[in-house]
Parts: sequence; structure tokens; C-alpha cells
Amino acid sequence: MTNIHPTAIVDDAACIGENVIIGPYCLIGPDVELGDGVEIISHAVVQGRTAVGANTRIFPFASIGHQPQDLKYGGEASSLIIGCNNVIREHVTMNPGTEGGGMETRVGDNCLFMIAAHVAHDCRIEDNVILVNNATLAGHVQVGEWAIIGGLSAIHQFVRIGKHSMIGGKTGVTDDVIPYGSVTGNRARLSGLNLLGLKRRNFSRDVIHDIRKAYRLIFAEEGTFTERIQDVSELFPENEPVMEIVNFIQAETSRSICQPKKMDDAA
Repeated sequence: MTNIHPTAIVDDAACIGENVIIGPYCLIGPDVELGDGVEIISHAVVQGRTAVGANTRIFPFASIGHQPQDLKYGGEASSLIIGCNNVIREHVTMNPGTEGGGMETRVGDNCLFMIAAHVAHDCRIEDNVILVNNATLAGHVQVGEWAIIGGLSAIHQFVRIGKHSMIGGKTGVTDDVIPYGSVTGNRARLSGLNLLGLKRRNFSRDVIHDIRKAYRLIFAEEGTFTERIQDVSELFPENEPVMEIVNFIQAETSRSICQPKKMDDAA
């Protein structure tokens, strides 16, 4: 049974699923869709063309679906799509897309957005991602599955964060971060691989060993960066995580690849 507190304001046109809980002083707009089992605890706002997947919980003072902070936004009917089983904590903000980014911001399943995290327009966040307190994504950021964005970190627009990567706290990220990478610093530099994350997610010893070898080869000082990528792709064609790193690096992007400090001046 759906339970809507008498102080909540829910537009009659909103689409509300089964067993939804909408707590005191919430505001739900006319174009909102709430999946089955969604809980909005209190004092939260969900507006715009926003769909919230089943069993997602939204905590007090979150602002979900209001127009993006983009001066080019012209009122176009863009969307925010949030998957299932997410936890969206206090003061989190999420914005819909824009015409310049495909008209859609999308969040996967099983993600955790801690207090005051921000997801800007046209972002793409895959499953099982964590944004720690006050982590912020600028527009058009892509975050791969199982990535963790540390507290007080800021991700530059159009940056790609690879799957299973770890962004240390208080890190400014202006370049793409490879899958399985770990970065830290005022301006992020690779500090190695997210080995703890790989072990926690039951990657085998042999696979981790090959990822470490590939990492050392990619960021060695001998030869050009392109030559080293080619060597790695020939040495580890059957290792899926290694090839994910290779394909990530070779993909078309507007940002450079984040590299270790010693590689600052490398090609």
C-alpha cells in the first residue's frame, strides 16, 4: 500500500508505483515517475521529467530533477533517469540532461550517493558506483561500474572514470581515469591500481598479476605511449580487464588520459 504523508504535495499527474512511501513535506512534480517501493523520507523535492527506479531511497533535503546549472539550457524537456535500489542521502542534487548532451542524465542501479554529492547534467553513471560526501560531477561525466569517488573530490566536465577505479578524497580530476586505476592529488595523478577493490570483488590472483604487469608496461618510459599500448594488447589479448583498459585508452575522447606523475611530459 502506498503511504503519502498529509503534508506532502504530490501532483495528481505524477505516476506513483505500489508500496511507495512519501514522507512529510516532500514535493513531487507532475512529470515524475516513482517505481514500486520507492521511499522519500521527508523534505525532499523530485521535479522535472524524472524517473526513480524501484526500491530507491531518497533522504531529507535532496533536490532531484530541477533544471541543470548550464547557462546554455533553454528549457528543453530533458530527463533524469535513476535506476533501482539506489540510496540518495541528504542534500544530494541531480540534474536532467541538456540538448548538448543527448537530453538525458542516467544513473544505474545499486549506487550510493552520500551527503551533498552532485550529479550534473548529461552524466552517465553505471551500477554500484559510490559518491562519497560532497563529491561532485560536472556535466557530461561518465562513471563506470563499481567506481568510488572520494569525499570532496571534483570531476571535470567530459571526463571518463573507468570501472572499478578509485578516486581519492579531495582530488581534482581533469583527465580520464583508466579502469581499475587509483588516483590522488590536488590535480589527479595515477598512484597505481585499485588492488584492494579488485581483491574485494574476487578477481583471481592470476588476473590481478596480469593487470599489474600491463599497467607497468603501459606507463613505462621506453618507447611511445602508442607503442606500449600496442604491446600490451598483443601480450594480453585474453585478459578481459587488461583489454578493457586498452580499449578505454584507445576510445575517442576529448580529455587526456590521467598518468603517473613521472609521465607528465610524455607523449
